[in-house]
Amino acid sequence: MFFRDIIGQKAIKDRFIQTINESRISHAQLFAGPEGSGNLALALAYAQYVSCTNKLADDSCGTCPSCKKFARLAHPDLHFVYPVVKSPKFKDPVSTDYIEEWRKMVLNGTYFSLEDWFNFIGTDNAQGMIYSQESDEIIRKLSLKSYESEYKVMIIWMPEKMNQACSNKLLKMIEEPPSKTLFLLVSESEEQLITTIRSRCQLTKVPAIDETELVAALNELPESSGKNTEQIAHLSRGNYRRALQLLNPENQDRYNLEKFKELMRLTYGRKFIDLFAWVAELAEIGRERQKSFLQYALAQIRENFVYNLKNPKLVYMDEEEQAFSARFSPFINERNIMPITEELEKTILHITMNGNPRIIFTDMALRIVKLIRK
Repeated sequence: MFFRDIIGQKAIKDRFIQTINESRISHAQLFAGPEGSGNLALALAYAQYVSCTNKLADDSCGTCPSCKKFARLAHPDLHFVYPVVKSPKFKDPVSTDYIEEWRKMVLNGTYFSLEDWFNFIGTDNAQGMIYSQESDEIIRKLSLKSYESEYKVMIIWMPEKMNQACSNKLLKMIEEPPSKTLFLLVSESEEQLITTIRSRCQLTKVPAIDETELVAALNELPESSGKNTEQIAHLSRGNYRRALQLLNPENQDRYNLEKFKELMRLTYGRKFIDLFAWVAELAEIGRERQKSFLQYALAQIRENFVYNLKNPKLVYMDEEEQAFSARFSPFINERNIMPITEELEKTILHITMNGNPRIIFTDMALRIVKLIRK
């Protein structure tokens, strides 16, 4: 990964290059930024530049043996940790069990989400995480001497998904790191990391991508021809992954919208038989897709409330969403927006805690029936 391939974030890239060239490399760093901001891409470019044996003034050379191995994610001193799932094949999974899938995913593009990753490896109804046995793998890998580079690099993607035992062992490794070891933690929810790990990492806040830079990146794509890239960049709010989805709408986006419209219509109309059929369908789609829908519903509730302010610059909805909101938005007001939001957030929490989805969605739907007419 090259710094030049990362969309925007120039100030961060310049600072990274300067600190590396001045040998001011912190052994534990946290790249914290929202989905689609490029924090994983920055970590990979940083690791490649550190290991490059023929550094240029502003990027890796791309031609030395180290860069060529980084291009395949096959450098012997580059290690990864990421959430995985239990399956009949892997009862006690660690990241190495999914390394081939991980390489394919990353080499296809670094602006993917946790949901994309789980869909790629096929989680079904399972929820992925970084399990306690991963800490033993981290210790084993980093206890080895570096093969070729000055540093051994451990990139931990989504460290907030670590269970408590793994977090505690990682903390000990960060406090007493092996010689010439570099930890790069890539997080989208840094507040979920245990405080002691956050406090021991050098923090880099990765902001959402600047809208102008996002438009320029989209205009370079062949599929952007004839599309309103300025509107897409605005709707994506600096999230390159979301911008790509808006450029090429996926089935999941349309599904979430249709299910949201159905939920609102059925709860307002108090059509309980149809509502229970809606619940039955949602209960079967798998936990990651359920959480995806609920996050989408949360966003739409917010957008419908803002839509009432009649200020287009504050609204982040596409044409199809706005067509529904033109009629629906008056029903989301100051009397019910907070209670409905709290119900959706509570539902996400209960789904995450592996509750029975049929019971959870039934409870949520019946509560929204009471709130939607306030």
